[in-house]
Amino acid sequence: MKPFLILILLGTLNLPTLGADWPQFLGPNRDGSAAASEMPVKGDSESVTLWKRDLGSGFAGPVVVGTDVIVFHRQGNEMITESLNAADGQTKWKHSYNTDYRDSFGFDNGPRAVPAVVDGVIFTHGPEGRVEALQLTDGSPVWSFDTVKEVGSPQGFFGRACSPLVIHGKVILNVGGPNAGIIALDAKQGTLLWKSTSHEAGYASGVVMPGDSSTAAFFTRNGITVLNAANGQVLADERFRADMEASVNAASPLACGEGHLFFSACYDVGAGIWQWDKTKQSLTHIWNKSEALDCHYSTPVWHNGHLYGFHGRQESGAVLRCVSGIDGTVKWESSLSVPGGTLIRLHDHLLIVTERGELWVVKANPSKFDLLTTTQIMGLRHRSHAAFANGILYARDSEKLVAVKIN
Repeated sequence: MKPFLILILLGTLNLPTLGADWPQFLGPNRDGSAAASEMPVKGDSESVTLWKRDLGSGFAGPVVVGTDVIVFHRQGNEMITESLNAADGQTKWKHSYNTDYRDSFGFDNGPRAVPAVVDGVIFTHGPEGRVEALQLTDGSPVWSFDTVKEVGSPQGFFGRACSPLVIHGKVILNVGGPNAGIIALDAKQGTLLWKSTSHEAGYASGVVMPGDSSTAAFFTRNGITVLNAANGQVLADERFRADMEASVNAASPLACGEGHLFFSACYDVGAGIWQWDKTKQSLTHIWNKSEALDCHYSTPVWHNGHLYGFHGRQESGAVLRCVSGIDGTVKWESSLSVPGGTLIRLHDHLLIVTERGELWVVKANPSKFDLLTTTQIMGLRHRSHAAFANGILYARDSEKLVAVKIN
C-alpha cells in the first residue's frame, strides 16, 4: 500500500511537459495539477482580472504554450481554433472549418474536447468527429481525420468530447465506433494505426497509466479499459457504468499514486481506486463504494493521500468533498452547494471555478473546508475546465474568455 500514498508526477513518463505551460486537458501532468515551478498561493492573495475577450460557443477549455493561449470554439457554422496572445488576449491567428453539428438536446453546438499541443502541433477533436492537427506557429493544417467516415463514430448524447491523448507519436481517442471504440492515429500523418474494442464513447479522456508509460487507461461508456498504447491490445476491461441508459461517464481517470487510478461517476455508479500490476498486467480493486465522491463531469485532484472533488449531480447540486485515498472515507464536505465546478491544484491550494462563475481559492486541507477567497470572474452555467500557466488562470463561459492573475 505504501507506493499508493506517493504522488507520482506523470511528467517523468515522457508526457509532454513544457515548464509552466498548460499544454493539454488537465494540465502538464494530465491530473489537474499546475506545474511544480509555479509560485504558490500567498496568504494575502487577491485575484485580479487582466483581460477579457469574446468567445464563441462550446465547452472546450483553453490550453497555454509559451505566449500562446489556444482556444477551440464555434461561431456560426465554423469550428474555430484560435491562438491568442497571453499578455492581452489579442488574436494571433485563426483556423476554421465548416460544421453542421447540432446537439441532440439543444444544449450547446460548440466543441467539448480540450486541444493538446505536442512538439509544436495542436490536436483538436470536434463534436462532429473531425480530428485535426495544426501548426502552433500559424495554424496551418497538417492533417485531418474524419472519425465518422473512417470508423463510424456515433454522435451519442452530446457529440464527441474525448480530449486527445498524445503519447509515443500517437493520438489516442475514445470515439465509440464499431470495432473502433478506441483508436490511435499517427501524430505526424493522421493515418489510422490501430483500433480496439467496440465500447461506445464516454465523455472522459484517456490517461497514461502512472508508473507504466506503455499503457493507457480510458473510462468509456462501458467502464474501465486498459490498453497497450503501442498496438491497442486490451489488457483489462471492467464494466463500471450505470444500468440506466440516460447516463454518462464523464470524469477522467485520475492518477493517485504509482499504478493507481481513481474512477468515478454519478447515476448510482460510485467511485473507487484500482491498482495496475505492471508485471502481471492485471487490474484489481483497492476500494469501491457509492456516495463517497460520485463525480458527474468534473475530474477531482489528488494531494497527499486525499482526493478533492465535486460530489453529486449537476441537476440537484454538488458539494466539494475531501475523501481519504486509503478507503474512500469522507473527511469533509463544503457548506456551499453549487451546480458543479472544476478544480486545479496549485501546490497545497485548490483553484476552483464553479458553474456560478466564481473562483474559489481553497486550502487543500484534509481537516476542514478552508475557503480563503471567493471572486466572481465570469458568467453562469458553464462547465469547461480552466487552464493555469505562469500564475494566470484562463477560464471561459458561454460568451468570453477571462485571464485572472493569482497572487
